[in-house]
Amino acid sequence: MSNKLRLYLNAAKSTKIGIWELNLKKASAYWDVVTRNILEVADDFVPIQGSGIEFYTEGENRDRIKLLIDKAINEGIPFHGKFQVTTAKNNIKYVECICQVIFKKGKPRRLLGTFQDITKKQHLVKELELNVEKFTSIFSNANDAIFIVDTSNGMITQYNPRAAELSGFNDTELLGQNLSKLIQSKDKKATSDFIEYHLTSEYYSVNEVQLNSKSGESIAVEVASGKKYTIGNKTYLVLFFRDISKRKSRETYTNMLSLAVSETNETIIIADPMGKTIWANKAYLQLTGFNLKEIVGFTPGYLSKGPETDKNTTDLLSKAIRAKKNIKVTILNYKKNKEKYWYDLNITPVFNEQNILIYYIGVGRDVSIRKSKELELNKLLEVTTDQNKKLFNFAHIISHNIRSHTSNLSMVLEVIKDTDNIEEKLSYIDLFKEATERLSETIEYLNEIVTIQKSINIEKRNVCLKDEINKTKNNLDLLIKENQITILDTIPDDLTIFTVPAYLESILFNLFTNAIRYKADDRPSTLEIDYEICDKHTIINFKDNGLGIDLEKNGHKIFGMYKTFHDNSDARGIGLFITKNQIEAMKGKIEVESKVGVGSTFKIYLNEN
Repeated sequence: MSNKLRLYLNAAKSTKIGIWELNLKKASAYWDVVTRNILEVADDFVPIQGSGIEFYTEGENRDRIKLLIDKAINEGIPFHGKFQVTTAKNNIKYVECICQVIFKKGKPRRLLGTFQDITKKQHLVKELELNVEKFTSIFSNANDAIFIVDTSNGMITQYNPRAAELSGFNDTELLGQNLSKLIQSKDKKATSDFIEYHLTSEYYSVNEVQLNSKSGESIAVEVASGKKYTIGNKTYLVLFFRDISKRKSRETYTNMLSLAVSETNETIIIADPMGKTIWANKAYLQLTGFNLKEIVGFTPGYLSKGPETDKNTTDLLSKAIRAKKNIKVTILNYKKNKEKYWYDLNITPVFNEQNILIYYIGVGRDVSIRKSKELELNKLLEVTTDQNKKLFNFAHIISHNIRSHTSNLSMVLEVIKDTDNIEEKLSYIDLFKEATERLSETIEYLNEIVTIQKSINIEKRNVCLKDEINKTKNNLDLLIKENQITILDTIPDDLTIFTVPAYLESILFNLFTNAIRYKADDRPSTLEIDYEICDKHTIINFKDNGLGIDLEKNGHKIFGMYKTFHDNSDARGIGLFITKNQIEAMKGKIEVESKVGVGSTFKIYLNEN
């Protein structure tokens, strides 16, 4: 090896450039240590002609090197190329291969070349290419208009397609033009100051200006500063222009709409997708007495409900909100000062273009006056219906009972008229007297019923129940002892009920005498009296162990007039009828539980209002 070649090999080694040789005459190959290191083969690896081809990645790289080697051998054509190889350790590398052809007597005899690892360099190139591609893609496809301005003179040096679209100017009209020509006169100074500021500041900001388009249209835009960079002795600034004309139009519309909803008499409240209040208009705040700070972050229903708010209605509202559906209800709400008001409410969910719920809008109005009249009308209708029903029943009673008595009297008179025997006529006088007494008794009962039913505004007051029970026991003391009935009560000494005293006295009398009259003879008789509080009623229970009543057979007529269910000779069938009318006149009710041979329990519900 000549000194010149040795110096060359050492220089190549120091620069990590491999040397390879292919002797065509001897069909032998040589790889220096750098080449072997690049291909990651063993130090004692001995190459042969063609062995290097297998390291080139299969496909385009291997096909290309084969073609170039073949042309070098057969046609003497040198080559210079970059390739991808797969090393002996299965690592991917990029190499640069240079081949020179050495001729002898006009024919190629040796191929001598260099082999250099350019993997890092290639990765940097690919990364740079990728970044350039990304920048080009972003620059070309950005929604914002992008202008690159020479800061020394304000000239536009580059722009993206969106800039041409926004301004309406073409390539020759924008490049080399001063940016200020696109800005309305009133905003030129502000824009110049904006650019000047960002040449010396690292902070980025946004400014609003009016852009003049080629068509003469004024477009509202936001100008945002981008990166500034220097090439040579020139500094450039990237500026982003965003069209905000639609947003400004929406803001104007929203402001007008906000003014309209703020001044309307309809109450309007807006809640987020979770149902939490985010805004309410003046009418809502005036109606409820709250201020905006007190309601924001709370559900409107939480602040508005009270003791008499209907739970079924609030459940319907919650269900509709969870289902994101419209709903319209009328509900009793409460103001901040706990004053009640009736409220018509219509809730509408609002969705964006992607069909995602963004908020709820509740529109309502105070309908307390209307609802008050409705309730008053319903109450009047209820009273009228009840009175008509009672009148119909009363007419039926009169028709049936008076007719029975008059028919009986007519029969007695006919018999007296048809007989000539004085003694026989006198004997019928007692029958006539008895019939007239019955008629008088019936008229008296009917008069009492009329008195009860026409008393719409009867006067009620608080009465000590224990005292009234003791008074009834004292009045019936002889009858209680004679019938050996034990009366027990667990009524507290201080329990008071809101009732008509005269009606309560009559009710207690009838229930006591019923328990005595229909006692069972085969066991000691008892009457137990207790009470319970349920909602707005005081319930008084009268439980006896008497004969009992077959409710399946007689339950529908148990409180009818002249209805009896046992063979007691003194039973008239009027007591429970009167009791029921008295209780209902006080807006209460009476129920019965009974079993033949076991006894009966009468439950008196007295309304505390």
